[in-house]
Amino acid sequence: MSNTTESVDVDVDVTTAYNQWTQFESFPQFMEGVDEIRQTDETSTHWKTSIGGVTREFDAEITEQHPDERVAWKSVDGTSHAGVITFHRLGDQQTRVTAQIDVDPEGLAETVADKTGIISRRIKGDMERFKTFIESRGTETGSWRGDVSPGR
Repeated sequence: MSNTTESVDVDVDVTTAYNQWTQFESFPQFMEGVDEIRQTDETSTHWKTSIGGVTREFDAEITEQHPDERVAWKSVDGTSHAGVITFHRLGDQQTRVTAQIDVDPEGLAETVADKTGIISRRIKGDMERFKTFIESRGTETGSWRGDVSPGR
């Protein structure tokens, strides 16, 4: 299992940063290798990703979500993938967004990508692209303010 933690400080308020992160279908606009995400209900998503020319699809479940604080998920089939995004208010218009991602590489291409640091660099790039995406907009594309408790 590969574990990566990356943070980025964004120049928007915590609510705007959090609200944008709840818009999973917008992830392909700033996440490299994420081809598509469809939200199928309040806590379920379907992902299509590409790493090193290998396409994977999997379903994921939101396991915990608290407005302006955190969003956590885990895959329920296919690629073993889990993570948590936390949001920390630094000021009225500045938020630290931290991603902790666990991925279990499958196959040769993903194992090589993990061992050579490609996966962690991709996540770092995704966080930087999120910063550019949300700061250039100045406002979120939508929001979901529901609360999901662990074990729900």
